[in-house]
Amino acid sequence: MEDVGWLSILPPLVAILLAIWSRQVYLSLLAGIFLGYLILAGGRPDTAFVYTLEGMVKVFSDEGNTRTIFFCALVGGLILLFRCSGGVQGLIAWIQKRMDKDENQNKRRRVQGYAYLLGLLIFIETSISSLTVGTVFRPLFDKMKISREKLAYLADSSSAPSSILIPINAWGAFIMGLLLAEGIDEPFKYMMIAIPFNFYPIITIVLALVVVYRGWHIGPMRIAEENIKTVHQGQHIENEDNDWMSAPADDGVTYDAKNMMIPLITMIVAMPIVLLLTGIQQADLSAYNGLEYIMMAMGAGSGSQAVLTAVVLSIVLAVTYYKAKGVLPIKRSVDVVLKGTSSLLPLALLMLLAFAIGDVCRHMGTGPFVASVVANWLNPALLPMIVFLLSCVIAFSTGTSWGTFAIMMAITIPVSQDLDADIYLTIAAVMGGGVFGDHCSPISDTTIISSLASGTNHIDHVRTQLPYALIGGGVAVILYALVGFIIT
Repeated sequence: MEDVGWLSILPPLVAILLAIWSRQVYLSLLAGIFLGYLILAGGRPDTAFVYTLEGMVKVFSDEGNTRTIFFCALVGGLILLFRCSGGVQGLIAWIQKRMDKDENQNKRRRVQGYAYLLGLLIFIETSISSLTVGTVFRPLFDKMKISREKLAYLADSSSAPSSILIPINAWGAFIMGLLLAEGIDEPFKYMMIAIPFNFYPIITIVLALVVVYRGWHIGPMRIAEENIKTVHQGQHIENEDNDWMSAPADDGVTYDAKNMMIPLITMIVAMPIVLLLTGIQQADLSAYNGLEYIMMAMGAGSGSQAVLTAVVLSIVLAVTYYKAKGVLPIKRSVDVVLKGTSSLLPLALLMLLAFAIGDVCRHMGTGPFVASVVANWLNPALLPMIVFLLSCVIAFSTGTSWGTFAIMMAITIPVSQDLDADIYLTIAAVMGGGVFGDHCSPISDTTIISSLASGTNHIDHVRTQLPYALIGGGVAVILYALVGFIIT
């Protein structure tokens, strides 16, 4: 890591501002990456160009990054399998049947409620949650004249918050690993006690519920909802960049929700099992037993290996199941997987660029620099609030909540112990701030996936979601300040 001071904040800042202004996320990320390497190369553009290319290649030297990129592409194959087998259409038909007796306004609420609930239930992995919600509910939202921006908001606002609040997944495993690294012998206990203080994800879930059932549309979201009502039935809807997500089932296939739910449930169940098994292989767990043994094993496991293994198992099961049922022949299933995987290569490229700019930020010390700016004037009672705000800034700048967790846990846990501040509240502030910044950032992978799956313009998703995120973040800041003074 090189110490370049305040210059370290320029690459992510330029990428974010350029993305908002130009609405070109790929070029904006590339510009941020190039600028970072230009600074590291001492202002030499030729060297920076070479560093930029090598920086993107080096993303694949990290096994976790490579697995995640493969996972993102393979999910496209699995989703297209769901469609061509009639699984998605079967689930849509089931939802429509349940809404047939409702009045039109109640139908609108109910379909939004189903999208919101499905996002919460798939708490195993945010990418799976956002992609599934966007893919399944896009045609229903279009039919009910509900904006795709609202669908992206619901997908985004239910995925990461539920993943951080129900930590029987890679999120919880990662955080426990960070706590263990800071000398906390009972990371599962600390994490569970901190969950009720994780204000931002809780507020976000409540706000999304209000948006669904009270129709609370503010700012850009109100405009998006008004615009969608002017689109006539059958009229082309903008941003139809991913037609494969709306592909019809193969001819002669009977719509059946089980064709989607069985492989999906397999993936959801397989992920924590693989996480557990990899953890058992990699760590000495002789000092633990019962639930703590399971959670510590998951904490030592590989999240990227778990999600990649789970999606591959799900694809294999789907292909086998469809062949056994006579839904799709194996050759057709393989063709569908290849087509779906290739269709998500743009998302894999975005993930590559997101990882690359994250690497630039690490080389430049962006996170530690931002953290060090306020480290010398922390007040014990205000520590949780300041930690939350600092985590927000780092996650927004770098586009990664996990990177923020890694930076901030290492800094704030020792500071919390030295200042005798409430450590549970501080841990919760790091988690909530990371989710908030990731939620708002246009270079966040979760935000990118939510807009892609929902078929809406990425920057439109960021703009329509931002007011709700700012409200949730503002309330969280007040709560951390109040609770900090009460507890300290």
